[in-house]
Amino acid sequence: MNAVDARGVRVQYERVVALDGVNLELPSGIALGIVGPNGSGKSTLLKTIAGLVQPAAGTVTVFGKRPRDLRPGTIGYVPQIEDVDWQFPANVRDVVAMGRYPRLGPFARFGAKDRAAVNGALDALDLMELANRHISQLSGGQQQRAFVARAIAQEPDLLLLDEPTTGVDAATEESLLRVIRALVKRGMPVLMTTHDLDRAAEWFDRLIVVDRRVLADGDPAAVLEGGAYVHIREHTHVHGHLRADRASS
Repeated sequence: MNAVDARGVRVQYERVVALDGVNLELPSGIALGIVGPNGSGKSTLLKTIAGLVQPAAGTVTVFGKRPRDLRPGTIGYVPQIEDVDWQFPANVRDVVAMGRYPRLGPFARFGAKDRAAVNGALDALDLMELANRHISQLSGGQQQRAFVARAIAQEPDLLLLDEPTTGVDAATEESLLRVIRALVKRGMPVLMTTHDLDRAAEWFDRLIVVDRRVLADGDPAAVLEGGAYVHIREHTHVHGHLRADRASS
């Protein structure tokens, strides 16, 4: 059974078609990178797999079930950093601990296993020294690491990350790369949108080019050298990074 199966997926925001006829399979133990121009549907694809957006046509299953039928905590989702309200009253440990709540039943108490998961995630993302600092006091890279740590503390079966390396420093990028590759080595399937085209082969086992539908799918080096990538280059900055997605991305 694949971790993710998408068949003929179409998503519309009123009259705007964000995805049209997307087909995708993702087995476990694979990191899949998603690249595409502005408004190509990259973020919408992740939200659809997470069950946050319902397709107008087609089907999406995660481990053989519709996303909304999965037990809570099965999917870990890290949104783009600009989509987060950083003024809510919480320190870093509180934010990471929120990842445990989907795993707790309605009457369950936060226990030793939960605290161990939170501490493990803080350690993995080098955040233990910042655990008691208010989330709004962190740098952008530190905030990004905190939200990835929250997803890891959740102990999901599938991890979705929307541009986690955008606007972060080199140390944060290396920390995220190390953690993601370790999760994949242990068998976790990962889908991640990215602007960092130069390091795609380091991050991913497969790469897809999306522009409302999947234009190319395969080994990162082969995809980037293929004809579908010519379209992407037209939307690329001189430093090799794509412009930030809009709402329908």
